Amino acid sequence: MEQCGSLPGAIEDYPFGEDVAVFKVGGRIFALVPLGADPATMSLKCDPALALELRARHPAIRPGYHLNKRHWNTIALDGSVDADELRELIDHSYQLVVAGLTRAVRDTLPR
Repeated sequence: MEQCGSLPGAIEDYPFGEDVAVFKVGGRIFALVPLGADPATMSLKCDPALALELRARHPAIRPGYHLNKRHWNTIALDGSVDADELRELIDHSYQLVVAGLTRAVRDTLPR
């Protein structure tokens, strides 16, 4: 969760209650982290083709739970997806959301 909050312009919010940490940039969600889940999970936005590839490669990566399954993955944080790849997936989710923001909103983000 530290990495999510450290990205430029990212904020941590709790719009669904205190049980789910939601990370947004420019007002749009790029990560959801249910607190207290066992095993811990994280849902991240993902390019649809990459999402399918990741699901085929990692049993811990599944279609987004209660999300658009084409564009979101839920990752069980059970250690089977290594930390470097998880960081890359967080960055990928963040970048997808930033790319979808209007130029005016992108220009307000810290660099």
